[in-house]
Amino acid sequence: MNWKFAGDRPVYQQIMAAIRGAILKGELPPGGKVPSVRDLAAQAQVNPNTMQRALTELEREGLLTSGRSVTQDEAVLVAMREQTLEELARECAEKFMTFGVTPTQAAQLLLGLETKKEE
Repeated sequence: MNWKFAGDRPVYQQIMAAIRGAILKGELPPGGKVPSVRDLAAQAQVNPNTMQRALTELEREGLLTSGRSVTQDEAVLVAMREQTLEELARECAEKFMTFGVTPTQAAQLLLGLETKKEE
């Protein structure tokens, strides 16, 4: 997992985002066991209490089970994916708009990148 933290929001929220990303990428598959709080805290170089808070919040969201495995509930996983992608799209749109680029123009630019990649 990518454990790079910025000062723009609380570390536990950034940890949650990293774990969500690992689930989306398949690094932590449905039903897969999540490493222990101490192991994850050591990897991320954070206090175990911070890691515990992040994992507890992910349990509360239904993404992790109380046994610290990734949920196998497809509806929860689909909702998490949609929410994550919507947040990413919103962040991108806000950055584009600072340069006067509309969401439609941004979409065209992104489609252009896909075309270039295929060439």
